[in-house]
Formats: sequence, structure tokens, C-alpha cells
Amino acid sequence: MLTVDQQEQIRRAYYVNGRSIRRIAREGRWDRRTIRKALRDAGPPRYTLREPRARPVLGPYVAQIGAWLEADLTSPAKQRHTARRIYERLVEEHGFKGGESTIRRYVREHRPAPLKAFIPLAYDLGQDAQCDFGEGWFVLGGRRVLAQILCMRLCYSKMPFVMAFPHQKQEAFLEGMQRGFQFFGGVPARVWYDRLTQAVKRSVVGQRPQEREAFVAFRSHYLFESVFCTAGEAHEKGLIENLVGYMRRHFFVPLPEVDSFDDLNAHLAARCLAESERRLRGEEATIGEMWEEERSSLRPLPPRSFPCCRTVPVKPNRLSLVTFETNRYSVPVEHTLHTLYLRAYVDTVEISDGIGIVAMHTRSYAREQDVLDLWHYLPLLRERPGALDHAKPFKEWSRPPAFDRYLKALRHRLPQRTATVRFLELLEMTRTHPLSEVAAALDRARDTGSLALDTVAYFLRDASAERQPAVPVLASTPSCPEVQPRDLSQYSLLMRR
Repeated sequence: MLTVDQQEQIRRAYYVNGRSIRRIAREGRWDRRTIRKALRDAGPPRYTLREPRARPVLGPYVAQIGAWLEADLTSPAKQRHTARRIYERLVEEHGFKGGESTIRRYVREHRPAPLKAFIPLAYDLGQDAQCDFGEGWFVLGGRRVLAQILCMRLCYSKMPFVMAFPHQKQEAFLEGMQRGFQFFGGVPARVWYDRLTQAVKRSVVGQRPQEREAFVAFRSHYLFESVFCTAGEAHEKGLIENLVGYMRRHFFVPLPEVDSFDDLNAHLAARCLAESERRLRGEEATIGEMWEEERSSLRPLPPRSFPCCRTVPVKPNRLSLVTFETNRYSVPVEHTLHTLYLRAYVDTVEISDGIGIVAMHTRSYAREQDVLDLWHYLPLLRERPGALDHAKPFKEWSRPPAFDRYLKALRHRLPQRTATVRFLELLEMTRTHPLSEVAAALDRARDTGSLALDTVAYFLRDASAERQPAVPVLASTPSCPEVQPRDLSQYSLLMRR
């Protein structure tokens, strides 16, 4: 390999003295390819490895890292392995003994990324938090589902909170923040947002956004100030932007496999609490220690929670159904044709007459579905017992087989109309007793040969008595108090008088 001086000699002979490459090669006894290389580049010599360096520590894991990086090509773009996540998985799953810098260097060579510069910031205790929505894929019952994830972060302690929802509607936005305040143990003085439509009705450049009434009511309830970032300037709330990506890479890689959103949120809450043990770069205390310090500076939570829901007026039709987002929910038949109010929470739907709740259902996110409650139609079924077998609420009612066996036995012994009426009276017992206990009582009544409602009620009372806690028996009976002796002669004196 040529030295710097030799390169200069060749370049001067060619460019200054006008000698040919052939003559330079003959006089200096250099290879022509070496001369051409020196003419192309005047920089210092570069060393090229003919064989890759041996990796005694990393070598056995290179194939596994390559498999993960290859699998990332089919994963969601924002849920792929980082060098840190690869290092964590190698340590946890394969017992890797090397350093994290080794993994970072290897991944950087295969997947280079541009460096970004930031301004270091400092926040006061309990003053600021940031909030935003993100997305993350997970496996729900064996099927890939995209969750909408509300992320919050206290700016001083960097304590995170994340919660998954099936959508980003306003009720999810408000409930997520409310759960976040409860998780943090207080309310910060200010919360920073994008100009998201769940909170902002209208936004004009250079002016404060016009907030939605429900968000203003929520903010008034918890007494915090809302701050909205400049449009297109996400770096103004860089902590939450960082959390969204960190959450997606660490909490959702590999994809969590759960049976419900409640299970997913329990997993996310546990991961957030685990973050309290982490120590950030440049900080002497852990996130949990700083959070404990900040918690005393947060504003206390109000004594009651805010109703995080959407309220819309509804009017039942002649089928005792109200419509909300293409789905129909049943109400008691006595409220048919009355104006009611529907409150849509994330998980439930409540229907009120303005005084109390008349119906409650699990919220459906399908389309054109009928969500029915059999008990809403019982008064009408008593008037028209012949419609029971074809009634949709009865067909969709999930019940133990004991109910069908009991109804069949009743109809075998009594006229069909009479048997149906008695069966409808029996259903009233399920309002005050667990469904499993009523089913067990029905089977016991059938086994005794009696189908009377009094027999079923007797077995239900027997089951209820077994559920009652036993009265504790004293180890020893206390002795009776001692009775003082009386002078009975006083009664004779009384009689003589």
C-alpha cells in the first residue's frame, strides 16, 4: 500500500511533469492499478479487510439478529426492533453476555439512521404534562387488531401512562386522561396537546384554538390549563412524541397476545409501573423516585369522577329500540315513544329518562347490530306468551340448558300457554339470584318431580343459606351471672297491708 509521500510523487509525475502511467509504473516499479488509484484519490490510504473480523461474543447471535430484522420487514413500520430492544431480548431469551454497545454498533452498520440534535429542557415539579394518541398492533383472540393508545407523561419525573382503546373518539380521549390523573395520583397545572379534534373545534393560525364544550367542562372539573402546540411543530412536546415511539417499540414488541382490552391495559399498566425503576441518562434518581417527589406538587383529584361520555337524545321506536351509531339498543317497553338520553362510554351504553338509568348495555362497535335485554320485554311477553318461542330477545339470551329442560317439562305437564306464563314468572327469580343458582334449583326441582315455583324458591333459599357465612361458635359458653338471694317474707308483709 502506498504511503502519502508516494501518492504525492505519482500525482506530481502525472499532473505536473506530464509523464504517462506506463512510464511512472516502469520507473517506480508500481502496478498500474495502484497508480490509477492514487490519481483518483489524494486522501490518506484506506485499509480494506479481505475477511470479516471474528466476533467471538456476537457471532453465535448474528443469525438470530438477522432473523428479527428480516421479520421486521413484515411488521408495522412503527413497531420494529431497535438496537436496545434487540439487546434486551438477547439477554432475556438467549442469555447474551456481551455489551449493549456491541449490538448498537452491529445494528447501526446494517440499518443506519440519521442523527438528530435536541435542546435540553428542564421542568418544574407538578407543572407540566404532555398528552397524545398513538397506535399499536396487538393480537386479540388470535386476530391482529390495531389499538388506539392514549399516552400521557409527567414532564418533571418523566413518568409514563398509556391506555389502549378501540378508537380515538372524545369519550376515549377524556377517559384516558381521567385514568392518567388517577394513575399519577394528581393533576398537573398544564397539559400540552396537538390541535387534536377531540379537544379543538376550530383552529385558526395565530389564535388560540376554539375548544369543544365537553373538553372545557372536563378541564374545568380537574382545573388544569390546556396548552396547544403550534401546527406542524411536534417538537414542542417532544417528551410525549418520544413516549409514543418508545411505547410502541418496547410495550408492543413482540405483539402482545390477550383476550380483551382490559387484559391489554393491565399489561400496559404493569409496564408503566416497571418504568419507574428505570434511571434516565444524566439523572441521579430513578423515574419512580422523581415521581414520588413530584406527586406532592400535583393538584389533588376532585372527590368525584367526570362522566367521560357522549350524551345524545334518543327516542325508542315501537320495538323498544333506540339507535346509536347504526346499532340498536333495547329499553323497557314502558318507555316506548318517550324521549330518553343515551350516554355512550367507551365500554358501556347507558340510557336515562332524566331521573334514573332505565337501561345499560355493553357497547357494540359492529354495524347494524341489535343489542337486546330479555327483561325489557318481560311485561309484553306476559301479555303475549305465544310470542316467546319466536321472540328475538329470548332466542339471543345466553342461558344454561336447565331452563330449556324445565320449560319442556312444564309444557309436557301443562297447557302450553299456562306453562309459558309460569316460565315467565320463573324468570323474575333471575333478577335476585345468580343464573347458575336458578339453573341448579330447576334441576333439583325436576329431580323431585315437582315443577311448582314454590319448590324452585325453596331450593333457591337453601342455596342462599349455604352462601351465608356461618355464625361463629364460641369456644366456651360464658357462665350465667350470679342471682342475689331475695327475702320472700317481704311479699307476705305486702299482702297483709
